[in-house]
Amino acid sequence: QVHVLESGGGSVQAGGSLRLSCATSGYSDPDYCVGWFRQAPGKEREGVARILTGAETTYYTASVKGRFTISQDNARNTVYLQMNSLKPEDTAMYYCAADLRLWLCGVDATEWSRAPDFSYWGQGTQVTVSS
Repeated sequence: QVHVLESGGGSVQAGGSLRLSCATSGYSDPDYCVGWFRQAPGKEREGVARILTGAETTYYTASVKGRFTISQDNARNTVYLQMNSLKPEDTAMYYCAADLRLWLCGVDATEWSRAPDFSYWGQGTQVTVSS
């Protein structure tokens, strides 16, 4: 059974930084796709960043490029989302998800909203950015 657990959310002022962590367990394959998503109240869930763990290839949605960085620690089976220069519009519940379908990471970011859902999800962690 695959488990995904997020941590690291909190409240910060605009311009500040937060780092989210996503711990995964239960995978026997070292190659999988991990994605960070977010959902603000009244809005649809959107993809934020993805990483292909084997190749460590990263992908970002346009609104976070240059501000957010997704990375991994293989020894800890953990994927991080470093969020800098945070804006009030980044306020949302952030979710981590994982899937063995590696091609999900290769889907163009502009098509993420139409791509199939990831298989394994965490419970989410709240990020609040005040102006």
